[in-house]
Amino acid sequence: MGLPYLALGDSYTIGEGVDPAGRWPMQLAAALRDIGVALDDPTIIATTGWTTDELEAGIDADAPQGPFDLVSLLIGVNDQYRGRSVDEYRPRFTALLQRALAFAGDRAPRVLVLSIPDWGVTPYAVASGRDRVQIGHELDAYNAAAAAICAEHDVAFVDITDLSRQWGGETVMLAEDGLHPSAAMYTLWHQRAFDVTRVLWAEPTR
Repeated sequence: MGLPYLALGDSYTIGEGVDPAGRWPMQLAAALRDIGVALDDPTIIATTGWTTDELEAGIDADAPQGPFDLVSLLIGVNDQYRGRSVDEYRPRFTALLQRALAFAGDRAPRVLVLSIPDWGVTPYAVASGRDRVQIGHELDAYNAAAAAICAEHDVAFVDITDLSRQWGGETVMLAEDGLHPSAAMYTLWHQRAFDVTRVLWAEPTR
């Protein structure tokens, strides 16, 4: 039996529109095994469309039993999509990060947060008629808030938003719905997460 991994999030964690093996947490676990970290495939608590409060409820319903040797968190895009302010996001994200830390046995080097990608670059966003510049600005504010909260808790924050902006409009990087990432995009995300995680794994936990 390997080391347990808990992945928390929304469509970006469950991998809407891709095969399970293409999800970025699955790719990350496989990459860590390749360097000798005996990490299990993740237990995933994530559903397409979930906001921060819905993820909280999902965690309550699943009641995962820690400690986990890795916990990842990627949440917030649906809060932004539904028009919630960054001031509403901050306390909800903080509460989820604190839960993630508790699931990791209060070991900050075993927790990883990914930034929210910019869905405003996708064909779906173009067709929606929404202000794509405003989407980007709002997501930047969300990500800045999350990064600051992670810094306060000594948790690694992995910025993948630039990857979404660079490649997120390319057909090969998108699922069939023209909104969610493809496995190819998730590969870019997991590679960046892997570069951070393997360094964290070398640090002593406390």
